Amino acid sequence: MTLDAQREHILSGRMYNDLTTELVQARERTVLLTDEYNGSFGKPQAEREAILRRLLKSVGRDCHFEPTFRCEFGFNISVGNHFYANFDCVMLDGGGITIGDHVLFGPRVGIYTSNHAIDAAERAAGACYAKPVTIGNNVWIGGGVTINQGVTIGDGAIVGAGSVVTRAVPAGVIAAGVPARVLREITEADRTGFTP
Repeated sequence: MTLDAQREHILSGRMYNDLTTELVQARERTVLLTDEYNGSFGKPQAEREAILRRLLKSVGRDCHFEPTFRCEFGFNISVGNHFYANFDCVMLDGGGITIGDHVLFGPRVGIYTSNHAIDAAERAAGACYAKPVTIGNNVWIGGGVTINQGVTIGDGAIVGAGSVVTRAVPAGVIAAGVPARVLREITEADRTGFTP
């Protein structure tokens, strides 16, 4: 099966073999590209974004990952405009990751769209399945947050540091905890009057 056919199969949500030669080679290519991107730290933004465009499915304007950024394949990640990820971001993107505009990640945010089979023999044979993760516009993900497969985070939401997100987070709320749960809505009372 070709890499393109395997990509389609993975995105369907069905069980797939994570140990095929094509997927192993795709991950190796991604490690080399993320090494190149991480090594470009301090170079002009246009040069760094050009590397991201070779790595990711789509990249908006003003997109920045602090070192070190790691992803599984890259070709299933779409990032909007004005995105910032702090240190040590990890994205396992088999199921697809879509990130909106004006999104901020704290340090050590991890997004994991793939999961291994529950049965031990199937797991040892490379059986995995993947579900997409979608993050809306104007979202802030705190440091050390883990986002699991199949999760959607709505526009304007905040996920508190150290949380593990296992289910959808609605728009305009603060969620936190293990597992993350909605703490409250974000309201006009949260405005401080700050102007740049």
